[in-house]
Parts: sequence; structure tokens; C-alpha cells
Amino acid sequence: MQIDTPYLMFLGDVPDHLAAKTAYGIADWRPDWCVGQLRLPGCAADLDIPDLTLAEAVERGCRTMVIGVVNAGGVLPDHWVAEIVAALEAGLDVASGLHVRLGSVPAIAAAAKARGRRLHDVRHTTESFATGKGTKRPGLRLLTVGTDCSVGKKYTVLALERGMRARGLDAEFRATGQTGVFISGRGAAIDAVVADFISGAVEWISPAADPNHWDLIEGQGSLFHPSFAGVSLGLLHGAQPDAFVVCHEPTRTTMRGVEHPLPTIAAVIDMTIRLGRLTNPGIRPVGIAVNTQALSEDEARRTLDAIAAEHDLPATDPVRFGVDGLVDRLVAEFPAAGASA
Repeated sequence: MQIDTPYLMFLGDVPDHLAAKTAYGIADWRPDWCVGQLRLPGCAADLDIPDLTLAEAVERGCRTMVIGVVNAGGVLPDHWVAEIVAALEAGLDVASGLHVRLGSVPAIAAAAKARGRRLHDVRHTTESFATGKGTKRPGLRLLTVGTDCSVGKKYTVLALERGMRARGLDAEFRATGQTGVFISGRGAAIDAVVADFISGAVEWISPAADPNHWDLIEGQGSLFHPSFAGVSLGLLHGAQPDAFVVCHEPTRTTMRGVEHPLPTIAAVIDMTIRLGRLTNPGIRPVGIAVNTQALSEDEARRTLDAIAAEHDLPATDPVRFGVDGLVDRLVAEFPAAGASA
């Protein structure tokens, strides 16, 4: 699908910034596409871009209103419908990463048809996927895995893409979620793929490539999360990663949205290796990415040093401190690919 830019980012009335992580991701990695934001009363998220009315957004050249929110189940709240209809009537297309299809809401479908506007459901694809085969394919692959959902898996692979390319490595981000598809312009939201075809969809996202090419595959959920482990496992088997980076948020005690305790980094490493060996016996960890946003700089550095020492792996906050240590480890572990730099 081709989504016209620039965007007006719709944040609704979400209760925190994590509930608007799609919007934050687009604003962080494609800031030139984000002209302004539209928030409803009570919204606790703020992209630090101008608050615009629909008329102001159109006047400033916006082409598409992006529903930049996520929620459990990917539902569209009823009280947002009027604002979406108003956007269509103002002359904007509307794009959404929610599970609910925009066109399934009669008022939205009618407004889009009446105004000749387009509706984009990024979470849904028209592609038909095969079941995964688990056959080793050429090329190198890195997958981010997590101790929880919403811990920085997408940001880590995007930062790695930038850092690896700066070192001359052949590396490309592969999107597996709706935000990643907005950012990259391609990919598939695998949590909307029928379960039997998840691993096959990931094989399609990351096909056979040059032996020294790195596909950097965006992780989803956590193997330990009772809500999302099924998606995480299918993604792991389809990705067949040669390397993986564990992503972690150190201030959490329970996983997001449930009462289950956060697993340890060591447990995630062990489980990822044991399950990942089904499709790639050579799978190995190459680093730990820690979201230190809630920590001071001194606390963050102490935390990273302790984690690196405990696991004998490089540890960094990719956004705050960069990814040089992770790239160094990749080059050391896969010298042939590094030699192509």
C-alpha cells in the first residue's frame, strides 16, 4: 500500500506514551513526515509537535491522518469514530494499525466513499502466506527478543540498521509490526496473520539473500508473555536468526498488561536458544539492549555495566548510548560478513 505523506498523528485520549508507541515510533524515525498531532481531552501522550485542528492540518499540507495508538486487542473506541469521520470529510485519508478494519465501521466507510478518501489498514495484508518450512536459507539474520512487550525491540533493530550501515555492513530493517510498516513502507504485521502461517510470513518478510547480507528482524511480544508468546514463537522459528539481541526494561516487575512476573534476561537467553535451535542450530546471543529511559544517566551506566558483566555480553541503550558495542560483537562473531565492510 502507498500511504500519502505528510501525516497528522492522531493520539486520541490514550492514558500514557506507551499506548501511543506507533505515533512515537513514526515521529522518532520519520520526523519529516509528521506535521502535527491531534489529541482528545485527557490524552497523556505528547509527541512534542504542534497540536493542530483538522483545518490547520489540511492547510499545512497533511495528506493522511494516522491513528498512532495501540491497545489490547487492537480495538477502535466508539468515541473516536466521529473524529475519524471528520478527518475524512476535511479531505484527509486515514491509516490505522489497529486490528479493527476502518471500513468495517459503517460511518467511516460511508464518509470515505462519499468524499473519495482512502482507508489504510496497515495491520492487514492482502498477501497469501505459505506455512513455514524451516529450511535454512542464505543470508544472515538478527532478531530482537524481549523480556516483555514494549521494551524497545523495534528501536533496537532500527538503531542497528543505522549503525551497521555506517560501518559499511549490508543490513536492512525488516518490519513485523504496524509501526515498522509505517516506518519502512513494507513488511507485514504478523500478529494479524493466522497462526498456522506466522512462521511462513516471516520467511516471506526475510527471504534468501546474499550470504553476507543482514536482515534485522523486528521482534514482537515475549516468549514468556501469556498473551503474545504464540506470535513470538512463530516469529522466532520463521526468522531462523543467526544472532539475537535481548531487549529489557529494568524498572518493571511484571509484564505489561498481566500479573506474571518479568522473566530474567538469562531465562530469555536460554529459552530463545532452546526454541530457536529448531530452525537454526547455530543461534546465539550477541548483546542486550536496555531501555533506560526511566533512569538517570549515572544509574543507566551502572545498570548496563552490571548487566554486561553478569551475562558476558555487550549491553547498551541503543537510543541513549548507541550500538557500537553490539556491532563490534556482531563483527567478531561473524567475521566474514564484517570483512565485506
